[in-house]
Amino acid sequence: MERTADIERYFADGERRAYELDNRGPIRFVGDGALHPSIVEAYWEHGFYIFEGVFGAEELADIEADLERFRRRLPVARGAEVDVDGNPAIGVGLEAQNVIWAKTLSDPVGGSSQSHGRHPVKMSEPEADADAPTEVVYVVHGSLQHSDACLRAYGHPGLLGVAAALNGRDFTPFNEVLFVKDPGVGPSVAWHRDGVTHWDSPEWDQGAHGFNFMGQVFGCTPANGVWVVPGTHKMRDVDIPGMVAEAGSDRLPNAVPLVCAPGDVAITNRQTVHGSFANTSPDCRVTLNMGFHRRASVLGQTGSGIHGSVGVLDADRIAERSKMIGWAIDARQQRYSDETPFDYEPTAALDLAFDDAARAAIVDYNRLDLSV
Repeated sequence: MERTADIERYFADGERRAYELDNRGPIRFVGDGALHPSIVEAYWEHGFYIFEGVFGAEELADIEADLERFRRRLPVARGAEVDVDGNPAIGVGLEAQNVIWAKTLSDPVGGSSQSHGRHPVKMSEPEADADAPTEVVYVVHGSLQHSDACLRAYGHPGLLGVAAALNGRDFTPFNEVLFVKDPGVGPSVAWHRDGVTHWDSPEWDQGAHGFNFMGQVFGCTPANGVWVVPGTHKMRDVDIPGMVAEAGSDRLPNAVPLVCAPGDVAITNRQTVHGSFANTSPDCRVTLNMGFHRRASVLGQTGSGIHGSVGVLDADRIAERSKMIGWAIDARQQRYSDETPFDYEPTAALDLAFDDAARAAIVDYNRLDLSV
């Protein structure tokens, strides 16, 4: 699969501009859990930050091994109930959405009314090689119930510390998914902004719809990674079709790619304009996506229905969904006992040991995703 010289130049120029931004480095705290001011400033200026080296070699090996098992448990085809070994596949019998399929190198949602019409323009769809599969899995929701390694990563004390520093000590979950962009087949995600609830609110600000952590297992490049238009999280109104029309293609000139090494974690404001191209590269991207909100942004709202079930996001639902953080902290402590675990205040008084009972309790947990 060949890419044109124009696309190669666009990728190279985007990568150069990404490295010129002052928004990458290790997680650093100062004082009593405050995030280093330079990180906070860069995040709020650009709408994203690359935390380097969050997952070390041991944990990356753990995640990779678990992902191999995970991928064997996926359905053998769309609608199939068994995996490659003939066992019940991931997602079978669950109520919430789980395994999402799309045509190879396609844009499955751009230009449609899906997801409240958040993806207004269709991306280009390259032609796949003749021997490529017709359809592929590219998203798996509710990933923490399917992968112990993902659950342990979710309990990472540094990442949870960042969530607390930006969203308050009483921060809440949002949702967790695995993005899979296999080489030569991975579909695109059309330019969009996340969140549908607070755009017209008088209390809207640049953090109203929370953020996503994007943990990179194999790293990501301009060809297979997410691109962000810096600063758009500060804008209440954005004309994505107009941006694409002015650019003359889906290659927005002001966008920059999230360029990461294995083990890096990007934090991306959900209000930024962001998207990704179909993966015509030889490199695989697997992203552990983990989202978080301010409690005030969620409490009393009505769930959008894009990720979890529609319903009022009251204190009881928030408390039940937040147990996943407590279970993740304990699961991580069982594996990485030399770490100081994060102290998550909303579940501190609960006995949330991750054991067989907890494993049964988290089945279909993403029905309660706090999607605003």
